[in-house]
Amino acid sequence: MTRRVLLTVEYDGTAYSGWQRQLNGLAVQQVLEEALTDACGETIRVTGASRTDAGVHALGQRAHFDTASAIPPEKYPFVLNTRLPADVRVHAGREVPQGFHARFLSCGKMYTYRILNNRHGSALMRNRCVHVPMPLDDGPMRRALDTLLGTHDFAAFQAAGGTAKTTVREIRAAHLEREGELLTLTVEGNAFLYNMVRIIAGTLIEIGHHKRGEDAFLRALDTKDRLALGVTAPPHGLELTRVDYPEMAFVDPEALRWHE
Repeated sequence: MTRRVLLTVEYDGTAYSGWQRQLNGLAVQQVLEEALTDACGETIRVTGASRTDAGVHALGQRAHFDTASAIPPEKYPFVLNTRLPADVRVHAGREVPQGFHARFLSCGKMYTYRILNNRHGSALMRNRCVHVPMPLDDGPMRRALDTLLGTHDFAAFQAAGGTAKTTVREIRAAHLEREGELLTLTVEGNAFLYNMVRIIAGTLIEIGHHKRGEDAFLRALDTKDRLALGVTAPPHGLELTRVDYPEMAFVDPEALRWHE
């Protein structure tokens, strides 16, 4: 009998070409599938909730797979973490209905972007934070974030190569906190476009340097012009923090309408 299992996965993306398996680099999906194949004694393919880019990290990536293995779902963290490299860890496993889909049934995600704002950077944090040596004025950065809240057409916030059928998204929360030299951006929404959070972060940095006004996001929403926004911030400051699902996804997923 085949079961569907949902995993919660943490990884440091520094050494990987991203989440999705590919021909020209080592992906997180590949090392997870290899560990599962070894543990289950059958070829396993996993489907992730988010296809994070090279260098991007995750605290709460979610991924499902099908297996005929008798391993109890809650035991997968113990079984897999002895087989995975130290920069990938599985924290939870649970059985879900066959109709469950880690990507299409997600109802929300939280991303975190970290900026180290000091003169000389950090040896220890270099792979987890983007170093910005010039002082940032976080007041206008915070005020700018307020214009993102709500449901809008975020067409200007998508990098080339995005394949979403619609660019309308809902941003439910957006916060910027400073603790000493560390600025932490958190953004929650129902879904995100390709490189959307990195474009928001890159624009915020330019706002903090007074290279763009705090109305930059509002202008981009009005004009739908990518040039109204800043550069795409580097990937290593980004973390997929959490993926959310409606409770019905774990009870009767077929009753939910799938979305991209």
